Amino acid sequence: MKVLSKAEEMILLTIYRLKDNAYGVTIRKNILDTANKDYTYGTLYGILDQMVRKGYIIRREGEPTKERGGRRKTYYDLAPVGVESLKNALEFHRSVWNGINDATLENIG
Repeated sequence: MKVLSKAEEMILLTIYRLKDNAYGVTIRKNILDTANKDYTYGTLYGILDQMVRKGYIIRREGEPTKERGGRRKTYYDLAPVGVESLKNALEFHRSVWNGINDATLENIG
C-alpha cells in the first residue's frame, strides 16, 4: 500500500468534498479555508498533474463560459485508485492514532 503525501491526501479530500465543482480555484480556496494552507496555482497544478499521472484523479473539461472568454474550466474527479487510497489513508490514520485522544495528549510532558 502506497501512503499518500499530506498534499495528495488534502487534495483528494477536497475533490471529494467539492464533487462536481472541483477545479483549480475552488480546490485552492477550499484547502485555504479548511487547512489554512495557501498553495500557489503553479504548485497546485503541478500536484494535480502528478496525481492524474498516478491515476488518483481524472481530469475533464467543462463547457466554455462567457465569463472566461469562451475558455473551458478543467475539473477533477476522483478515480477508483484515488477512492481506494483515501480509504487506506483513513484506515492508516485510525491505526496509528488508536488509543490516543485529546485527554491523552494533554498528559504528555
